[in-house]
Amino acid sequence: MPRQLKDAPHISGRLPDTHDSSDAVPQSAAPPVSTFAPAPGAPGRSARLWKPRHIYFTAAAHAEEHGRRIADRLDQLRLPYEVLSANRLPKLGGSTVRETYQKAKNTLAIVTAPPSALKLTPIPPSADWQFHLAKGCPAHCQYCYLAGSLPGAPVTRTYANLEAILENNANYIDPHRALTTFEASCYTDPLGIEHLTGSLSRAIEWFGQQPEARLRWVTKYDAVNPLLNLQHNGQTRCRISLNAGWVTRRLEGGTADLEARLHAMRRLAQAGYRVGAVLAPLMPFEDWKTEYADMLDRLREALDFPVDLTFELITHRFTPGSKEILLDWYPNTSLDFNEETRAKKRNKFGSHKFVYTREQMDELKGWFSAEIKARFPEGEVLYFT
Repeated sequence: MPRQLKDAPHISGRLPDTHDSSDAVPQSAAPPVSTFAPAPGAPGRSARLWKPRHIYFTAAAHAEEHGRRIADRLDQLRLPYEVLSANRLPKLGGSTVRETYQKAKNTLAIVTAPPSALKLTPIPPSADWQFHLAKGCPAHCQYCYLAGSLPGAPVTRTYANLEAILENNANYIDPHRALTTFEASCYTDPLGIEHLTGSLSRAIEWFGQQPEARLRWVTKYDAVNPLLNLQHNGQTRCRISLNAGWVTRRLEGGTADLEARLHAMRRLAQAGYRVGAVLAPLMPFEDWKTEYADMLDRLREALDFPVDLTFELITHRFTPGSKEILLDWYPNTSLDFNEETRAKKRNKFGSHKFVYTREQMDELKGWFSAEIKARFPEGEVLYFT
């Protein structure tokens, strides 16, 4: 696997002045859709752009300004879609669990976010508030955290009333704090659908005009070209989900490989973005220290210039419900779902999830903390969970 990541031009890691309100961003029509080809000589295997087989607009979504921008993108990509006469999606299930899964994962629905979506909720430790550009994801991660969290078939739904969603965020910016942070990746991978929606670019531009707010999002994809020239003004932290090669190759279907993600992270940092590494889900598989050390070494090679860098460490966990769903979706998975080797962690609502034992958690936390500090003295570990 190639290890050279120095083909992209080197620029200063200094961020723009985040409080320069004179650098306004115009609200423009949807830009031409890029083919998102990787940079010349880019290493790794890029994720294939998702082309859903079934695309539906609800009537209300198609009438929205952003809905029409999405329709323009789909027209440019020559992807057929159906505009429904009402606001209810057709039945998207199949005759079996597997058939339902396959059909849903090949479906994009452009809908309007319900009023409840405008009542934001805190999302510690990731951010002060979560808001949603979409719900659902085209990737095929066999540990998918959305399993059991979102009801119904795993259809990707993106929101056409984007301007209302962004304007609503302004109500949650605390004027008494230096910064209020907003997480956009709780229920989706926004970069995985960006070529179809343009929603992430619009959100980055909006937050670029909010000196007291900051956007946070995370991805397993690498098609970052449309983001590199946006006027983000340092108000967005782009986080890349990284894992050991063993996990990426076996459990994260449809995503970019590790080398491609690292190259994308390098390019975002060179474009002046704050960046972050979300190491998740961490797993103590056989020879895990060797594999994770290699991943951290590659990250250090990719970020060989001054950069604003954070780390978030998240261990693998599952609930009885998510385990059942994931085993239906991925019956041949090599993921360890053995409840006998896990600890049971209860929440205040009486339900529980299975996490690693205290001894395993202490070992993982201690090892990663030491290894990150040794390689990235400038980096900040935000949390371990």
